[in-house]
Amino acid sequence: MATVPRCSVVIPTYNRAELLRRTLDSLSAQDLPRTAFEVLVVDDGSSDATAEVVQGFGDRLDVKYFFQPDEGWRVAQARNVGIAHATGEVCVFVDSGVVLHSGCLRAHVQSHQQAAGPVAVVGYVYGWGREGSDAQEMIRTLDFDDPDASIELMRQTGRWVDVRESFYARQADDVDRLPAPWIVYWTCNVSAPMEQLRSIGGFDEQIRSWGGEDIDLGYRLHREGVRFLVNRSASSIHYPHGSDLAASMIQARGVHRYLAQKYGTPVTKLLPLLGGALNFHTFNEVITARGLPGCAEYLRQQAAAPAAQAPGQ
Repeated sequence: MATVPRCSVVIPTYNRAELLRRTLDSLSAQDLPRTAFEVLVVDDGSSDATAEVVQGFGDRLDVKYFFQPDEGWRVAQARNVGIAHATGEVCVFVDSGVVLHSGCLRAHVQSHQQAAGPVAVVGYVYGWGREGSDAQEMIRTLDFDDPDASIELMRQTGRWVDVRESFYARQADDVDRLPAPWIVYWTCNVSAPMEQLRSIGGFDEQIRSWGGEDIDLGYRLHREGVRFLVNRSASSIHYPHGSDLAASMIQARGVHRYLAQKYGTPVTKLLPLLGGALNFHTFNEVITARGLPGCAEYLRQQAAAPAAQAPGQ
């Protein structure tokens, strides 16, 4: 019988003590044995009761707490701290306020255990991006202390589904056949092999504002030959917390421009169009419609070009 890989859950956080408490509560209810996973909370300079909340779970979880001073948005560095100290073979990234189904970690681990090679797993996230009255109705309707029952209710009724649901449905969940499956690799609930995360250097710490550090990581995993898959059993709920999604998307445009410059491939040059002419639903469709070479193919072409031509980034 194959050995079940140990799992490391990395959670960056900043002044979200009560949201973090919900996430840690759901982790303490996982159906994996406590010895099968660890939790690494990396605090990006909180001034609230985050440290005390984490300490309160010491008898329920194998949990470690790390603190870095508040020097602005450093979520990429925070996740890298978690990667550096993790002992597991599989790394699961979860955000504060994401409440996991009791079988979520087991589903992540099984995806890696059963795969023929390295995979990047995208978990299912109910309720992401809900705002205003819709968010308030979600809070009134669901029992966040019983995520399994709440997830089953949403699954049966089709309410508050993952914002990527129609994208998944069009692909019959087979995202790996797309030229850019990494476009939906959002770190609110995903996993990857620790070996590949370390070999690509983890997250890009030059990214210092919201949005894009996760798809950048996914892009580099893709270039490394990691396959992408969606696992609906690795399910969770994103607790509404009043974030301004429109303002966040504006911040993300700067990151997308940075990534386009960083890599300079025909596909990554489309990234600045996200939030405007393009979105994650249409990103792969435009790549296909324009007949753009995949990034790996483009890099091979550049490497084979005459020496007088500049190599691809």
